[in-house]
Amino acid sequence: MSLTVAYVRVSTEDQVEYSPDAQATRCRDYARQLDLGPVTVITDEAYSGKNLDRPGMARLMGLIEADEVAHVVVWRLDRLSRDTGDLGGLVKLFGRHCVTLDSVSEGRVDLTTAAGRMQVGVHGVFAQFYREHIVENVKMGMEQAARKGRWLNRAPTGYSMVDGMLVPNEDAAQVRRIFELRAAGESYTGIEAATGVNYSTVRQIIHNRVYLGEVRLRDQWFPGIHEALVTAGQFQAAHRAHVPGRRRGRDLLSGRVRCGICHRIVSVDYNERGQAIFRCWNRGRGCRQPGRSASGLHRAALQGLHLLGSDQELQEAIRAELGRHVCPPGAATQATTRQSALSSVRQRLAKLFELYYADRITSEAFAAEEARLTAQRRSLEAEEEATATETARRDELAERFEEVAALLANLDLDVVWQEGTPAERRVLVEELIDAVVIFPDCLQVRVNGAPPLLVTLAEVGLRDPGTRMCVSEGGLEPPRPCGH
Repeated sequence: MSLTVAYVRVSTEDQVEYSPDAQATRCRDYARQLDLGPVTVITDEAYSGKNLDRPGMARLMGLIEADEVAHVVVWRLDRLSRDTGDLGGLVKLFGRHCVTLDSVSEGRVDLTTAAGRMQVGVHGVFAQFYREHIVENVKMGMEQAARKGRWLNRAPTGYSMVDGMLVPNEDAAQVRRIFELRAAGESYTGIEAATGVNYSTVRQIIHNRVYLGEVRLRDQWFPGIHEALVTAGQFQAAHRAHVPGRRRGRDLLSGRVRCGICHRIVSVDYNERGQAIFRCWNRGRGCRQPGRSASGLHRAALQGLHLLGSDQELQEAIRAELGRHVCPPGAATQATTRQSALSSVRQRLAKLFELYYADRITSEAFAAEEARLTAQRRSLEAEEEATATETARRDELAERFEEVAALLANLDLDVVWQEGTPAERRVLVEELIDAVVIFPDCLQVRVNGAPPLLVTLAEVGLRDPGTRMCVSEGGLEPPRPCGH
């Protein structure tokens, strides 16, 4: 038995104007006028035409391959597919099994002639262009909304969506408590036990910048217009000094000391006098890094902050270096060239469509050139977006350095350090110190927003141990030979 099948597809943008029932009714009326017999309706509701991964389409293709279909009727050819490649594949399938194709809007398509197949190709090109145009408009609308500070997804824990705005709800206090517990050194499992919020949700909350008052579009974050649940300091405190799978140590530099040889986090150990010693985990397994006393590294961190806050020549050198990165040589020329090329490609695309509308270019040539120019345009736009993102990052780095330099210039570090409690010192370290990197012959202090600063061992009372691991701090341990 050969069937007449009316294939109906609607996607979200078509749902209201071209409902499944309306399409099915028009297809039945059309089949009745041509006396095509009873009509079997196959529907794919809420499916895009970007590919053939649809249950209804799979059923239709199965019936055709089983030679059970004589006629296929659609309301419009783009109901079959909005991809030129997929549409071409369907045309070949219909031709192999002698299936006629009728469109209520475009009429009968003669798939046995080159003109008929070209007609399908032309409609396919425009259907694909329409789909890609919709996608571009949606992306543009989402980007504009994100840049205006609007949240685009489902409301996260702690917020409700009210009139398109994120508004804190009854779970907001729980979110704040989760950040407080994490900043205090609690593990995700411990937070789960304390709050009743499951492990995965706790982890998502801790890493979600929406609680800082920001909104996300793909991998970018923008300032939002909703109320933040935590401050930048609280968010950073919940992240700093935490290494996956390891609790934060008692020492204020725990999690911030790295081995300059194997580049791993250095752990805290204690000698026979109860003094904290940072030792590389890979010592004896290919790494020759000596152990270093914690108090010596504390002095190194303080020395780095002193240098950054008081050395004017160093500050000017850093500004000059950051300036070269913010505006590298030739950047303006490259940007102008790229914008000119992008404008040229867009003009050529517009001209191509004019030629096609004027019937001065074949559909095959149009499809090939349109695909080439579109790929070129997207590549230039991606490069433009990447450049803008990198420029913003560099600007932020330069701005952060000025903030840190100004803070250190107006801060009596020695008084704050000597009179501050361990908790207050930890806050100072977490806000300003990114890492202290240890090498066999020197130290490197990395202050947030500034290039690495070199500190010699002698400056902080540490000895050069040679090739043997021997920890010394300001002469507290007697010299001993390192070769025995």
